[in-house]
Amino acid sequence: MTEEDRELELLKAKRLLEMKKNISQRQRSEESKPKDSPVKTPSPREIVVKQLGYRGLEVLEEAEAQFPEETRIVIAKLAELIQAGEIAEIIDGGKLLTLFRSLGIRVRVQTSINIEQDGKLVSWSDKLKGTRNAESQETHTGENP
Repeated sequence: MTEEDRELELLKAKRLLEMKKNISQRQRSEESKPKDSPVKTPSPREIVVKQLGYRGLEVLEEAEAQFPEETRIVIAKLAELIQAGEIAEIIDGGKLLTLFRSLGIRVRVQTSINIEQDGKLVSWSDKLKGTRNAESQETHTGENP
């Protein structure tokens, strides 16, 4: 064999060795991946929850507690629209409540109004009670402002 033939054979051998290494690396990486890991598709509720914003989850949970069947249908349709790309915005609690009410589902949500008085947050009902008590005390003592 000539010198060129030997060099050519050496190059072929090196190339073959590199190819074998690459194949073995691919096989090892494929083996390290879990084979039977089913692709978990998120439930319609999970899809909707990911899209909810401020107080959205609270409204959704109230709706599920009060109207379970109707809410399940609404969630399924919302998830379908989200996956189709029709709804891309974040759905906050107000929007979700408006949606339910427009469908005739009157979801009741616990609400409270707080105001600041003397550096403290006081409920609106307590504020009104305090005002009424002060007025009634003034009328009982005979004082007029």
